[in-house]
Amino acid sequence: MVNIRLMTEADVALGMRLKQQAGWNQLEADWRRMLALQPDGCFVAEVDGVGVGTTVACVFDDVAWIAMVLVDAEVRSQGIGKALMTHALEFLDRQGVRAIRLDATPLGQPLYEKLGFQVEYTLVRYAGVLPVLADQASGTVVRTAPRETWDALVALDTAINRTNRGKFLLTLFAENPTAVRYVPQGDGVAGYLAVRPGCNALQLGPCMASGIAGLLLLADAWCRYSGQRVFLDVPKQHGAAPRLAEQLGLQAQRPLVRMCRGPLVHEDALRFWASSGPELG
Repeated sequence: MVNIRLMTEADVALGMRLKQQAGWNQLEADWRRMLALQPDGCFVAEVDGVGVGTTVACVFDDVAWIAMVLVDAEVRSQGIGKALMTHALEFLDRQGVRAIRLDATPLGQPLYEKLGFQVEYTLVRYAGVLPVLADQASGTVVRTAPRETWDALVALDTAINRTNRGKFLLTLFAENPTAVRYVPQGDGVAGYLAVRPGCNALQLGPCMASGIAGLLLLADAWCRYSGQRVFLDVPKQHGAAPRLAEQLGLQAQRPLVRMCRGPLVHEDALRFWASSGPELG
């Protein structure tokens, strides 16, 4: 029989084992961040007292995200993933959120469709080593974002994503402040990009920007991280972002299907250049 309980710090090792089995990119810091953001929304599935699965549900006002749905390969196809999802959905329904979102792998998509999720659009993960530039100097338009600009970055992100992810973004920015870059525009912000480390590659994103600012931010990342292996998750329908990824020599690795249960959220597609990864959009 499957038992679902709250995740604790002691379960980070389980999460790391399962994500390693799946070949995912997370570090311990990612698990600890999710636990800190929503301690009552992180769950472990046990069979006979042994942890065999995880999931995380995070609430952003009236929109929520589900992530890290992992089940040990030895016990798959036994209803454990469905039990975890059902538990997480019941938790979120009690929070009164209007929409629940996730980024699905092809393996997980059929389960989510059975639980009432519908496809919104496809993201493509591009992966590879950024070419080494002969001239490593980046332009002066893109700058490291000082802390006093972070609220403006969150406001821009909220306007583009139609979701206030402030508690996630401010935590992410604080973990690696020098990796938060932005393009100023008058008294405001034209765009920003953050980067976080992973066990397989640097995750470039989120990147939210107007017009040319998105190109400038990704070109700046090329200068700063040339010669390093990166992941870049971009909306397939964006056009400019996939073209730039291919020009950088990155290879399309796998699709991620953004799905929603409830009314669709409808990001500002033209200003959504790259996601933060499949965890929280």
